[in-house]
Amino acid sequence: MDKNRLQLVRTIKDKCKTCYTCVRNCPAKAIRIYDGQAEVITDRCIGCGNCVRVCTQNAKEVVDCTSTALHLLGSTKYRTVALVAPSFPAEFHNIDYKTFVGMLRKLGFSLVVEVAFGADIIGEKYHELYERHPEKSFIEASCPAVVSYIEKYYPHLTENLGPLVSPMIAMSKIIDRVYGSDLKKVFIGPCIAKKGEATCDPETGIHCSIMFRELRELFKMKNVTPENVEPSDFDPPLGGMGRVYALSHGFFQTAGISENLLAGDVASADGQTNFVEAIREFDQGNLNVRLLEMLCCQGCIMGAGFTATNPRFFRQAKVSDYARMRRNSLNREEWKKYVEIVSDLDYSRSFENDDQRINSPTSDQVMTIMHQMGKQLPEDELNCGACGYETCIEHAKAIHKGLAEKEMCLPYIIDRLKNTVTELEHSHDELANTQKALMHSERLASMGQLAAGIAHEVNNPLGVILLYSNILLEKANEANPNVEELRMIVEQTERCKRIVSGLLNFARQNKVARQPVDFPKLCRRIIESLHIPDKIETEVKLICTDPVVEVDTDQMAQVITNLATNSVDAMPDGGKLSVTMDGTEHSVTIIFRDTGSGIPSENMAKIFTPFFTTKKIGKGTGLGLPVTYGIIKMHMGQINVESNTDPEKGPTGTAFRISIPRAEGEK
Repeated sequence: MDKNRLQLVRTIKDKCKTCYTCVRNCPAKAIRIYDGQAEVITDRCIGCGNCVRVCTQNAKEVVDCTSTALHLLGSTKYRTVALVAPSFPAEFHNIDYKTFVGMLRKLGFSLVVEVAFGADIIGEKYHELYERHPEKSFIEASCPAVVSYIEKYYPHLTENLGPLVSPMIAMSKIIDRVYGSDLKKVFIGPCIAKKGEATCDPETGIHCSIMFRELRELFKMKNVTPENVEPSDFDPPLGGMGRVYALSHGFFQTAGISENLLAGDVASADGQTNFVEAIREFDQGNLNVRLLEMLCCQGCIMGAGFTATNPRFFRQAKVSDYARMRRNSLNREEWKKYVEIVSDLDYSRSFENDDQRINSPTSDQVMTIMHQMGKQLPEDELNCGACGYETCIEHAKAIHKGLAEKEMCLPYIIDRLKNTVTELEHSHDELANTQKALMHSERLASMGQLAAGIAHEVNNPLGVILLYSNILLEKANEANPNVEELRMIVEQTERCKRIVSGLLNFARQNKVARQPVDFPKLCRRIIESLHIPDKIETEVKLICTDPVVEVDTDQMAQVITNLATNSVDAMPDGGKLSVTMDGTEHSVTIIFRDTGSGIPSENMAKIFTPFFTTKKIGKGTGLGLPVTYGIIKMHMGQINVESNTDPEKGPTGTAFRISIPRAEGEK
């Protein structure tokens, strides 16, 4: 199977919470965010397992090979060999190694061998390579994740990779030499990338690669426990110093190469950040060494295939303790015998370019994306890392490459959220006002229909009553005891006529005949016709330059009359009524302001309600302001009121603010 097509890791979308932790910890940037979900790009993935290890939601799933292993173990046609990685003491530290081997045999493995012997052989081959080619610089190629990273992102450095197979593949070749080639081999270790290495080439001889966590699942499925097995030792050949190969710097000790800091011929780098930086500096020529060891994890003891959560140095101590204990009992003569048996095997390998590099965008393209995220200036680049990328520039480049989304930027999302909240608040206020106006309009409309019916039915009888009451009043002399009653009838009948007239005006608010009007001039004419008492000062003031507004003259005259009359009634002891007009090219604002007693706060919500009035009985119909409200709404305008009744808070009085379009169709 082509390793580029083997999906080692995938995202469980239902569990992914888009925290971008996997993006942040992926050295290959092989995770794309699409529609808010993390998606592993198979072709770019190097199988390091960092995303699996750091995902607290368990949203990353590794390809499961337990079924393949069970199939191999269940067959009677061939023997199955377990190739155990040197890091196993870090996982099974609470089980004696012989008991552990017994558990593997109980599971069905015919042979159980240590990959540490393969590490011994490969270590010696690297020593020979190091000594034979002092003019060359090599990168140790045992870590499949590092090899994959170089093949994909630094393909020109494949010529620097040590042309030797990994200890796992070396051990596969050794097993074929020692026990015959009619075997099925299962590698057991801590590494996800080993699954890709085992399946990428049939010549590796590895039929299946499982992690320690998968091995524990097999133990559980087959009910294999330390208590129900017979302890046993590993099958030969046994490992030597290769047992520390899984540790950082363990390669040099296995190969017998001294790390001389003064000479600076060798270097070691481990961990997702360090190995990437080491490759970058090696490529730039800053790391001038003859042999570079690199591990994607902090040693194989920190691989993603572990179930144990013990800290790094605890694991390191367990591997060291096991290696030291086994070294003391190692039969050196037998070990050398097996080294001689396999000395003529071919351990060479070649590497392929698997270029996954994406062309970087131009600086203009990057800045365009930055501007789209609201980063106009250098100080806007916070480089907070919340998106999973080290800098805002790197994030912008990833967006251009199709690996990321703008929505991954936390400051950008916060700004958008703030704007959205503000817009929603504004929209909510507008909706509330519209709903309030709609309810008011519906109430006015229904009452208008009622008013029209009442006016029609009542107006004629009232005319008859008023006519005959006046005739009787004219015929009666002052001595007549019924004169006062007749005057009362005439007065109240005239009041009823005024109410009916108001009802008709209220009911007829359905059409607007607009025409250009000099509004201040109209105000002055209407106010002069009202015969306002001398003790009340009036003022009409134009602030803007254009006094003309398109309105229905008759309806607007009624508005002026209603508001001016209310202001006069609110100032029985005198005061000032001022009308000011201001505006823009598209709208005008007219304010009627008086210095009267003001409107109590408890009445403010009811002033536009039909038939509500604070005037004395017989003085008001309660229709003036509702009619005014309806006229302004018919002109597509707004009317608001401000009032103060408390002298301690400032001058008392009321101000009605009217805003209407200057012409039809304007907003």
